[in-house]
Amino acid sequence: MQNAKDSFYVELRTRLVAINPARTVLLRSAVRPGILVEEAEGPFAQLPNDVFVLRWLGLGVEQNLPSTMVAEECEVLYSTLGTQSYGGLDRGRALSAMDEELVEMLTPFWTPKLDYTATPAVAMLTKIFWDEPVFGQVTATRERMSRSARVVVYSYLE
Repeated sequence: MQNAKDSFYVELRTRLVAINPARTVLLRSAVRPGILVEEAEGPFAQLPNDVFVLRWLGLGVEQNLPSTMVAEECEVLYSTLGTQSYGGLDRGRALSAMDEELVEMLTPFWTPKLDYTATPAVAMLTKIFWDEPVFGQVTATRERMSRSARVVVYSYLE
């Protein structure tokens, strides 16, 4: 499943750069696209704002198919404080913009599966695909507005 998780992340990162190249994050002195995988980063006291954070949840296996299919749920978390120029009063608009970016990043709902342990990455025989996102409710904690969306990512074992 790691190849599927890596392929999903890299594809979403590539799509985000095309959709909104200004959405970046500074981590460990490097400016990166504003999407990261929680399990591949150091622990956060609080998730960063204006960044998409991928959190992998449950895993399932379907063996009653010609090939074994694996499904893992991914939660995409994001939050914003709005912009300083509006004193944070535009945080609802900023969160809506992130909603739209996430929908665009997830469309189309598939990508080739690649093995990223090799350099350059090697194409595998199958693709990964995922469901439409299921968005959670907006939560507001002080000046921070947050939302999460869940998608199930499927791949065949190779």
